[in-house]
Formats: sequence, C-alpha cells, structure tokens
Amino acid sequence: MATLTVPTQTPSAAEDAEQLHKAFQGWGTNEALIISVLAHRNAAQRKLIREIYNETYGEDLLKALDKELSSDFERSVLLWTLTPAERDAYLANEATKRFTLSNWVLMEIACTRSSRDLFAAKQAYHARYKKSLEEDVAYHTSGDFRKLLVPLVSTFRYDGGDVNMMLARTEAKIIRDKISDKDYAHEELIRILTTRSKAQINATLNHYNDAFGNAINKDLKADPNDEYLKLLRAAIKCLTYPEKHFAKVLRLAINGLGTDEWGLTRVVTTRAEVDMQRIKEEYHRRNTVTLEKAIAGDTSGDYERMLLALIGHGDA
Repeated sequence: MATLTVPTQTPSAAEDAEQLHKAFQGWGTNEALIISVLAHRNAAQRKLIREIYNETYGEDLLKALDKELSSDFERSVLLWTLTPAERDAYLANEATKRFTLSNWVLMEIACTRSSRDLFAAKQAYHARYKKSLEEDVAYHTSGDFRKLLVPLVSTFRYDGGDVNMMLARTEAKIIRDKISDKDYAHEELIRILTTRSKAQINATLNHYNDAFGNAINKDLKADPNDEYLKLLRAAIKCLTYPEKHFAKVLRLAINGLGTDEWGLTRVVTTRAEVDMQRIKEEYHRRNTVTLEKAIAGDTSGDYERMLLALIGHGDA
C-alpha cells in the first residue's frame, strides 16, 4: 500500500548524514542529493539520520534544511523528515491556530490514524507544545464542531476486526433515527462514530445501507452547504474509505483555482508510507489521469521531483 521506495542495500545512517552535509556545502545546495537520500528512507531510518547528523555536526538536521531550502520544496522536505507522530502534532497545531483553523485536518488525523498512531501524535503534541491536543481543539472550536472533534481526538479505538452484528443493527437504527430527526450532532450519533472500532462502524453503516436503502452520506446531504454536515460526511469517509477522502483532497488541491500546495504536501508526506498506492488507484479511477501526471502538470522543479519520488514514480 505504501509508495515509498527504499533501496535494498541502504547506506548507513552515518553515510547518509555525511551525504546530506555535503549537499549543504559550497556554492548552492545540492537538492537532487537531498531528494535521493531523504525521499528513499523510511521513518526509522530518517530518525536515525537526524540523530547521527546532530551528533556528528552539532546541528539539528531540520534547522540545516530550513536554512538551505525554500518555498514548497522546503515544506515538503521538512514535513517528510519529521517522524509521523511529530508531523501529525505539527499539522494539528497549525490547524488549531486561530487564524489558520482547519477542522478538516484535525478530523483527518483523528479518523485515518490507528489508535496507537493517534496516541503517539498526542504524546508528541504534549512534548512539543506543553499542552494537550484535546485542550487546544476544545479551545479553538465551538458548537457542533467541538462536539464532534474533541471526542474524535480523545478516542483510543479497538483496532481489531471483531464485529458484533447485533450491535451493528441496533446502532444503525439509532443513527437512522437521529438523521431522520435532523439531530446530526446528537450525543448518541457522535458516541457511535467516535468510540466504535472502524470494523464495527463499517458493519453498522453497511447494515444502515441495506436496511434503509441509502448510504449514510447520501442521507447526510440534506443541506449540501452546511459546513458541519460536510465535516461529518468526511469523517465517515475517513473512517470507512480513507483513500477516497485523500483522492478527493488531492483532486481539489491540484484542480482548484491555483494549486493548494499545503493540501498536496500534507497528503503525500503523511500517506507515502501508509496507503498511497490505494490513493493513487482511487485518484486514477475517479479522474481518468494518473496522480503522477497530475502532479507533474501542476508543480515544477525540486518540489515536483520530491513529491514524485514519494509516490513511487520511477523517473523521480
């Protein structure tokens, strides 16, 4: 499912650190060398490279990259070089800032990570920002958004595949009743979506579809312009079919008025080691063009080469 390609014979972390240090020397930066190293190392390898670099050269690799690089290429390299937990903590913090509030990013992190990965992100958030993710989400949201997002980021779901079909039938009926009453933020509806395992939610929503004749997201389109309902539908998609959500984020990032580099970078750097292959397949199916071709047509230079390398493009 991942698209990250790591060489079978990988140099040692010390050798990689030395190569990166060389890339920063002399006139100009050797961006191609940076891509050839960092875009082809997994999270554990990148973490070790950072540690060795710091020990050897007395400087944080992230600070060195920040000094040498710029623009969208810099952002993509810095985000990628972070550990997944550090990256999620950073993205979540950016999303909670008063002037950059993005409920969608918070929902995405809460709904598409495993329980352990979400817990690790919250630990990283606590360590870096000296407060909890939950308190920041609660402070920077309100109303129905707060009712949904706080329990989403607070949860520790069961990650196994066991399913209780009787419970699925019962809770499908509860969800149907609340939707019929247009009570979209009812505590029972939110409880089910924010505490049940993803396997259990899938079973419940499959039963919903079979019993009531419509997929739940169709019934949640009563008001297509309602921002809370948009977020609720996206949360359900992330819990049940994340590649569909990410393919849509990429399509909007690439095909909108001007490229949304932040959205494009976020998806590529967070999913390259997870399920980018499925996202690429979904993107192609929905848009009749490959993601590689779409990125190549909408970006350029080192930024383009970095993204293409992360999504497994052979010529990157």
